Amino acid sequence: MSGKITKRRVDALKAGETLYDDEVKGFVVRKLPSGVISYGFRYRNGNAQSRWAALGLHGSITADEARILAKKRAGEVAGGRDPVAERERHRAEARKAKLAEKNTVDGVLTAYVAAHVRGLRSARQVERALDFYVRPRLGATSIYDLKKSDVQSMLDEVRTKHGPIMSDRVLSHVRAALNWQADRDDDFRPPVIRPRKKTESERGGRTRVLADDELRSVWSALNSKAVPAPFPNIVRVLLLTGQRRNEVAMMDGAEIDGNRWVIPAARYKIGVDHEVPLTDAALQWISRKGTGPIFRSPAGKKPFSAFGSAKSSLDGVIAEERRAAGLRPLARWTLHDLRRTARSLMARAGVTGDIGEMVLGHVLPGVRGVYDRHKYEAEKRDALEKLAQTISSILGEGR
Repeated sequence: MSGKITKRRVDALKAGETLYDDEVKGFVVRKLPSGVISYGFRYRNGNAQSRWAALGLHGSITADEARILAKKRAGEVAGGRDPVAERERHRAEARKAKLAEKNTVDGVLTAYVAAHVRGLRSARQVERALDFYVRPRLGATSIYDLKKSDVQSMLDEVRTKHGPIMSDRVLSHVRAALNWQADRDDDFRPPVIRPRKKTESERGGRTRVLADDELRSVWSALNSKAVPAPFPNIVRVLLLTGQRRNEVAMMDGAEIDGNRWVIPAARYKIGVDHEVPLTDAALQWISRKGTGPIFRSPAGKKPFSAFGSAKSSLDGVIAEERRAAGLRPLARWTLHDLRRTARSLMARAGVTGDIGEMVLGHVLPGVRGVYDRHKYEAEKRDALEKLAQTISSILGEGR
């Protein structure tokens, strides 16, 4: 049936009927047995093949809007174009682009994090390492073009700027993500990057405790303007509380209540709230101004994170001051060594048994860890007060 396609005539169509417009050749509307009314443009391409270009469904567009689209398609055909073929080609290109994006290092990391990392206690640390070190350097690279040298070059840069330990951690995360993808992709073979052999000092690094003279050197260097703020205060609070680097660096004003700091379970390693009594010695390095990060980045919005460059600056000052004082160079040390040093100093001050471990947030062993739910707040505060007194005494000896 033919005639001008109007709303009235379209509304009058019965199921199975088709109306051919008598003004715009090829403009068609049909009512399917399901009751759906579809507008289209029928034409023949350069190979005399019949084509149907869908224009839209009645209700989502009007008869007049469909007519405008039909005229546009008629003009394209008159110009020698094939609207359907072009649309199919565009869709194929979009699918190809989407697949290519999915198969970049960025795409694989995103899928890996969503499927495997989220929900882990270490999720925040893993995501930060991938976002900060890997994506900017390798993110846009197709996994099928990824070379061993690409990964190694990235690791060399991380090692130079942030140290060998961070480089090893980044490698571990990258290998896990690429191996995860290889298990799901028959065409992908991840580049084989072998872990770096650790030096003797690194193998024994988990036992490193700063001696008194080393502690004095570190504390003295923290006063230098060459060490960027707020890194010096982070280091001081690390030593005076015995907590982990990221826990201190991400301290938020909302977590502090008077002289108590509660690290929320969401970002604490063992997944429970951890209460840390704050001594006067620690509080003097904590600037509380409402909610938000206590130790802010230079931009003033996010928690401080430039540990690699700040630690390098601090080590440089320490080296200069010890050389000037006629002291031997300070052996390699890490911020985590301060946590071990704090625990050792508490023991020196007479803090024995489980209290020192509770200050550090370690879980009580065995049945006690299940049934002993006492918070030991007073005992932990006493331990940290003794730690502060011991540190003060050590620093005073160097005067």
